[in-house]
Amino acid sequence: MSDAYHTLIGLLLPAGILEYFELVQVKQSPKGLELFLEEKNISPSGFEKQALESKGFLPQVSIGDFPIRGQKVMLQVKRRRWEVKATGEIISRDWDLVKKVRGSPQSSRLF
Repeated sequence: MSDAYHTLIGLLLPAGILEYFELVQVKQSPKGLELFLEEKNISPSGFEKQALESKGFLPQVSIGDFPIRGQKVMLQVKRRRWEVKATGEIISRDWDLVKKVRGSPQSSRLF
């Protein structure tokens, strides 16, 4: 994706979301826009030095966002899960921690 598109998408989506998610699909219908986001395969905080294996995604969640050009917007969000290879534990990113670090009021409405 070019820098111009990335900048524009970043302005339309909640602040900071593109740090952790990739926009993978957009659907437009008479009901509005659906923006499909998948969490990037980036190790969660506290697990950077451990061997992790991506184990797919948690169930998709629909989140209402602010309208764009008068169209209703739904974010279809797929959060990733990982297995810690050494222990077999299944983990996912701690969004409360991300919210505190980022300090963004917009990020709190996502999760």
